[in-house]
Amino acid sequence: MFKKSIVKAAAVQISPVLESRSGTIAKVAEAIIEASKNEADIIVFPETLVPNYPYFSFIKPAVSIRKDHTKLYEESVIVPGTETDFIGDLAKKHNIVIVLGVNERDHGTLYNTQLVFDTTGELVLKRRKITPTYHERMIWGQGDGSGLKAVDTSIGRIGALACWEHYNPLARFALMSDNEEIHCSQFPGSMVGQVFADQMEVTMRHHALESGCFVINATGYLYPEQVQEITEDKSMQKVLSKGCFTAIISPEGVIISEVLTEGEGIVYADMDMSLITKRKRMMDSVGHYSRPELLSLYIDKNPKKLMHEVEPSLNIKKDEQYNNTDKQPYLTE
Repeated sequence: MFKKSIVKAAAVQISPVLESRSGTIAKVAEAIIEASKNEADIIVFPETLVPNYPYFSFIKPAVSIRKDHTKLYEESVIVPGTETDFIGDLAKKHNIVIVLGVNERDHGTLYNTQLVFDTTGELVLKRRKITPTYHERMIWGQGDGSGLKAVDTSIGRIGALACWEHYNPLARFALMSDNEEIHCSQFPGSMVGQVFADQMEVTMRHHALESGCFVINATGYLYPEQVQEITEDKSMQKVLSKGCFTAIISPEGVIISEVLTEGEGIVYADMDMSLITKRKRMMDSVGHYSRPELLSLYIDKNPKKLMHEVEPSLNIKKDEQYNNTDKQPYLTE
């Protein structure tokens, strides 16, 4: 049933190079090479790692973020583009599935975007966070339902959500009903304090249990020097601390890797795919445990467009009548 019986996963807790797309991409490449040497089949990075999560928007009033926001535009990623080609090449070269969070620039708007590259180097999923959270709405536009799906890869069906999208049960259900086997979750980390990490653990273990899939959760990390670079306000510096939980969870809700809550690093786990069947045999929330005649989800997966072209509805025969001089004797030279 499964493409591989054992899939080795890697979840990365990593610090960005603030305001530097190229610098952060270089760190991403180093982590991919390290995970490949450790024979990982899939590697997951944090939310909008490239160039960095917009921490400034959480602690600064909107009127004062112009410089920070503009810099984020300048360093964001165009998809497809040079950076995605580079990451795709790494995926193919090292035979590894890569899940990367980026700030995507689409002309005049930024998006919180999750990218999934298969081992062929192909970008098999580009999805945008459907509703940016709280302060994030000043930074990113809204995604649509076209990315709420699981995609086939060389190691299994993969779904992804970012941060508090996991508090939208219907978004999670969309991926569950699409039979995701490996769920890749991404958070910023280094925010709010320990309560954020505690919430993260509860949320991700619950999703693993409810969906009957593996969860690979990756969070970002800020060093104290970086926090000081983001803000000189000591009261706000305290807000940008802790809140990290990087781990890998089984379909039984069990943490099967080391847990990272401080610093940078990569955690690994061998995911025994037979555990998915073991869990779903008892409780398949989108199969034998569902009641579709009572409860179901309506979802629109069509990409949203601003412009809709309507074809001309002219009467062709009548049009030809006015363009064929042989049939128009009343025209003179």
